[in-house]
Amino acid sequence: MRHEGSCEVLERAPQPVHRPQLSGGRVNRREFVTAAACMGSPLSAFADFQLNRGSAMPSGIRDERMAPSVGWSVYKTPSFQKADLETWIQLDLGSPRTFDAIRLLPSNNFLSPGDGFPVRFFIECSNDPMFHEGQRLVDYSLRDHPFPEDWIMKYPCGAQARYVRLTVTRLRAKVIPPLIGLQLSEEMKHLLQVHLFALSRVEVLAHGVDLAILRPVTADPTFGDPRQAQQLTRVPRPQGEGVLTDYAVNVTAESTWRGPTPLARSPLSGVALHGGLFNRALEDNVRYLLQSYTVDDLLLQFRERAGQSRPPSSRTPDPFWEEDLGGSNAGRFLMGAGNTLRWLNHVELRKRVDEVVRGISDCKQSNGYVMGYPEDTFFVSERGAYVRSWTTLGLIAAGTAGFELAFQLLRGYYDWFNDRPYLAQALRRCIQGGQGMIANTSLYFTPVGRAADLQVVQRYFQENYWLEALARDRPDAIWQYPYDRPHAYLLTDVLAYLDLYRATGEERYRNAVRGAWALFHDNWENVGGSISIIEGIRCPPKSHFLYERLGETCASAFWMLLNHQLHLLSPKEEKYVNEIEKSVYNVLLANQGGATGFRYHTQLVGRKEAPTHSNTCCEGQGTRLVGSLPEFIFSIADEGIFVNLFEASTLAVRWAGQEIRLEMVTRFPLEDGVHMKWRLAAPVSLTLYIRVPSWASQEMGIDVNGERVASGSPGSYVALERDWHDSDTVSFTLPRDFRLSKYVGADQIEGQSRYALEYGPVLMAAVDQVEAPINLPGARGPNDIVGMLTPVKDQPLHFTLSIDGSVRFVPYFEVSTEFFTCLPIIRASPLGF
Repeated sequence: MRHEGSCEVLERAPQPVHRPQLSGGRVNRREFVTAAACMGSPLSAFADFQLNRGSAMPSGIRDERMAPSVGWSVYKTPSFQKADLETWIQLDLGSPRTFDAIRLLPSNNFLSPGDGFPVRFFIECSNDPMFHEGQRLVDYSLRDHPFPEDWIMKYPCGAQARYVRLTVTRLRAKVIPPLIGLQLSEEMKHLLQVHLFALSRVEVLAHGVDLAILRPVTADPTFGDPRQAQQLTRVPRPQGEGVLTDYAVNVTAESTWRGPTPLARSPLSGVALHGGLFNRALEDNVRYLLQSYTVDDLLLQFRERAGQSRPPSSRTPDPFWEEDLGGSNAGRFLMGAGNTLRWLNHVELRKRVDEVVRGISDCKQSNGYVMGYPEDTFFVSERGAYVRSWTTLGLIAAGTAGFELAFQLLRGYYDWFNDRPYLAQALRRCIQGGQGMIANTSLYFTPVGRAADLQVVQRYFQENYWLEALARDRPDAIWQYPYDRPHAYLLTDVLAYLDLYRATGEERYRNAVRGAWALFHDNWENVGGSISIIEGIRCPPKSHFLYERLGETCASAFWMLLNHQLHLLSPKEEKYVNEIEKSVYNVLLANQGGATGFRYHTQLVGRKEAPTHSNTCCEGQGTRLVGSLPEFIFSIADEGIFVNLFEASTLAVRWAGQEIRLEMVTRFPLEDGVHMKWRLAAPVSLTLYIRVPSWASQEMGIDVNGERVASGSPGSYVALERDWHDSDTVSFTLPRDFRLSKYVGADQIEGQSRYALEYGPVLMAAVDQVEAPINLPGARGPNDIVGMLTPVKDQPLHFTLSIDGSVRFVPYFEVSTEFFTCLPIIRASPLGF
């Protein structure tokens, strides 16, 4: 376990609080926020989490709202049970300097803004570093300072001095809410009430110029943390410390837009599945969608917002996933169901989509507002970004499936939204406000899209400094994103910038997206394709932690969507489809729990999590992407058809005035053979592009009508350009073999080495095996394990070690409740022991 930014304090009184471990370890953000919601805490103010807030705020010291700061970019002391103790920090300006104000920037994480701001303190200055003589500039030593929440405090105080010291005499207390369902004794509640001192920055201003930037800082060695002190004079963040982002100069005129013409397009319908893993996943998805919630459940928050009474129900809505994120449940259902209905004519599913869309319409306000949360709660929790995006994407999916009313609702809402006065705060004041970009940019590419939908993003959401950092392949742009908190959800921002490139053709967007793709691929893609960066955990490049809960299903969904759009722009670059394929088998299908729901994290060691059906973020994106699976198999270009994934299916498409059908028969990934047949009323001339996967172990030969006509190298497409006739066949065998790769992440075991085993695109798991080493008697090295694997009869993709039948490898997507590891310790034992 890693504890960057924490401080162990020994042999001093009073001792810091040692909190009991809850739920066996870290509490992730979703658990924490959910627990807060269960306790009835208003997430817009977080009032119930804080004690000793003090009196009302004097109007003279509020300066501006502060943008959220990431968890490890603040100075903070350890936590103490005692409030009345003294601690200090001191700045050295280098020489006596004249200044006219001091600003204190509070700690502002996503859940408790103002956390640790002192209750009582004073600020003084001196030319003596020991402060034997000094001038007191700000004095709250005898009265409580108001609680700042997310406001930056500014104190006018003319002076000339070299040193500035802030002395805290009373710490502020806060209560950490427990996990849901955890019963706490009064003693335990008392232990959880802790006190600390925390600030993001201290500024010493002379006519608006900060004299303290990068100046040395010292801190109280007894109750402070000198190791973090230098954080207090860090360089300001690229777009400043406030929440306002209004850059009209970024907006470009629609008349100047020259978006690139995609070289391929997706089939939005016309793909039928015939058995196989995709078909089973789609059928399970339908059952999940129909069984998890009723229509009344999905519309509950919309009806309450519209003033309608709550219908009687035997269930209590989840306080976070449903109530706090009001409306997201309907978005989840529409994303999954709308996409699924493009391929299946399911009567009940279609009926429910119609009822949900009409139910949302029945709750529409006269100004066009349709969201499931009240207008004036835009900045509560993740409503203005997350919920808005989900509702928008759900209605887009419904509209694409043929429900025209969904598009009408969206147009009316965004005509209202695109002119809101608070848009300049939407990026910073909303929790992960960048999530809201994808709602606007996705709408633009629908039949009701307008230029204003993109121009709002350019003006209020676009971060030019970030675009430049991504284009320069700077890893810190991802894992040390300076606003809010680093997370795989930054991929939604990248998707939105790709949309801006698709619309405008501006190179800055394309360059940033290419840089972001390389950064995620090279630094935060774990074995098997899961994304190994998550909010609340410090994830340096290539850390790939095994015991943290990483690899969110929704992160891989965004990764798939990004790679799919890049594939459509450059369909002959096989690497994008390779990424989609890994994500499908090793995350999406591996985390789908049958008809029950979806797993949140992609655990690679130990036991998989249980699937949920409680409207989590990973359920929403999981059902959305499973419902879209047929879309990834083929793509269409002006000159022909691309075969991307290998799944039993039929593509039906209009070509040269007739409907043509291409049937694919295969049991991949359980078997390696692929057989395709044309169904044509008349001959057609087109190019069939067959993908040769990056993981292919050798050149792949391709037969047409039983005769070898071409071969292709791994990581390419083979172009078969010819006149095709009815019943022409195309056949090939995917050349697949085992690959062993050494784990190089942060969770190393001294003296041992872990290895991942992949078979083509499929990540393998050693079941009933966790940390016990696999010994290979007589082997020269771990790679010799490949020659020792024996197929299990009548169980495709199951293997045992010939030297020890107790070691069994199965596809990770088949692992359910058993213990397993995708990264076993493998040791060669040349001497036979």
